[in-house]
Amino acid sequence: MANLRLNDWLGAPAAEVGPQLLGAVLTHRADAGTVAVRLTEVEAYDGETDPASHAWRGRTPRNAVMFGPAGFLYVYFSYGVHWCANVVCGADGRAAAVLLRAGRVVEGAELARERRGPVADRALARGPACLTQALGIGLEHRGADLRGAGPVVLEPGHQPLWSSGPRVGVSRATDRRWRFWATGDETVSAYRRSAHAPR
Repeated sequence: MANLRLNDWLGAPAAEVGPQLLGAVLTHRADAGTVAVRLTEVEAYDGETDPASHAWRGRTPRNAVMFGPAGFLYVYFSYGVHWCANVVCGADGRAAAVLLRAGRVVEGAELARERRGPVADRALARGPACLTQALGIGLEHRGADLRGAGPVVLEPGHQPLWSSGPRVGVSRATDRRWRFWATGDETVSAYRRSAHAPR
């Protein structure tokens, strides 16, 4: 049932999938233990029609997983310092993904804290790099099947009341209100406008 619902969600355009993923739970089961995060903040990226997307200029070895099928994980190294994770969505052959920006650890808080250091519960997975660090997700998980076939699984959850606004740190397509977050949730990261975004 969960996989059928997940497939229904993820086959839609990224801007529709984004808010539907709020409240969903991403779980990573590893030898070290299990950590699960309930998503509270995401951003949608629409591939070749979106100048802010990694796939805007077409397919490369790095972004190939973004071209589908939906239901897989796109992981990339950001600024040479940390990993970011995205859920691939949309029609097969057309690049689209939703960046996982923040969430609340709902299982494995002790392990998440070992990975993150002595931070408050609300900050364990607050921000895209913190989220992947808390979950123990890295390059080896690029292309992971999120539909229950591997160690990283995405499961539906109750969708909270949500808000939307501009994406964080992008300098192109800044008018698209494709950042979605659980309204009033303390785990949501702070908005930062790109210094290169047009005024």
